[in-house]
Amino acid sequence: MLDPHPVHSMALASLIAGLRAAGEDTRLRILSLLDEGELTVTDLTDILGQSQPRVSRHLKLMAEAGLIERSREGAWAFFRLADRTSQGQLARVLIQRLDPQDLTIASDRARLHDVRAQRAEAAQAYFSRHAAEWDRIRSLHAAETVVEAKIKAIIGDAPIASLLDLGTGTGRMVSLLGAQAQRIVGVDASHAMLAVARANLEHESIKGVEWRQGDLYALPVDRNAFELVMIHQVLHFLDDPARALREAAQALAPGGRLVVIDFAPHDLEFLRETQAHRRLGFSVGQMTDWLTEAGLEIIQHDDLAPPNTTGGQLTVSIFLARDPRRQIA
Repeated sequence: MLDPHPVHSMALASLIAGLRAAGEDTRLRILSLLDEGELTVTDLTDILGQSQPRVSRHLKLMAEAGLIERSREGAWAFFRLADRTSQGQLARVLIQRLDPQDLTIASDRARLHDVRAQRAEAAQAYFSRHAAEWDRIRSLHAAETVVEAKIKAIIGDAPIASLLDLGTGTGRMVSLLGAQAQRIVGVDASHAMLAVARANLEHESIKGVEWRQGDLYALPVDRNAFELVMIHQVLHFLDDPARALREAAQALAPGGRLVVIDFAPHDLEFLRETQAHRRLGFSVGQMTDWLTEAGLEIIQHDDLAPPNTTGGQLTVSIFLARDPRRQIA
């Protein structure tokens, strides 16, 4: 199928440079893999079975040609297809021309699935080991009372017809907002976390919560169904936060709101090793781009800094976005 967003006109020299940068089998394989989401050099070396210097060289050439973009977060670098350039659109046209049933391309996708499954398994193991202490770990970052007061202020006291909590964890957001909601669904990939959430909510008056085990990239919920969707301290664990935001936006009813709570950019590398963090926070620009690409309007952004600047503390960022479709009474 042809790309609904055709390549913009390009100067002859730029077009030739882009084709030359992509015109090699390994580079086309890399472009095909990046079409599935952001990846690191380590990810690509594992999938392609090639040396890191060779893969890095291919990435460098394609980045210089504008086909892909590189973003550094601490000691890690993530690569993705260029979003808003003619060269990036050219890369997508080339990818669309690849036969998905080609044995090499299909094998790469299968290994990509394996790499992601291994990372997901490691994250699940972490959650299982630390499920009972998850709320205590969160308390080490920013004052939860301050964060939750801000969340309540942003959302307001009006009744919520339907609430979806993604990556529900211990069920804290359900506990915080459940009294306002008529329907509540909590989704998490971990059985252990859902067990903790169920146990926590048993001690409260909030009843009828639907707990579902599911993938945040393929939500087990109806589309266009929820007035409010929460993503609380989840995105920094994910391979592809932008994809999760797009999926969350699909669950919003017309005029619905999405609230994202996560960390501002930081340099605490140890969180990757000790707490399975994949990302070291998110900038306002990065989050704004992702929410806009998901089709949402940014309504509000707040940063809640820690009470002092001693080492190891994190700033919490809260984003409120809305589905621009009008709700018809």
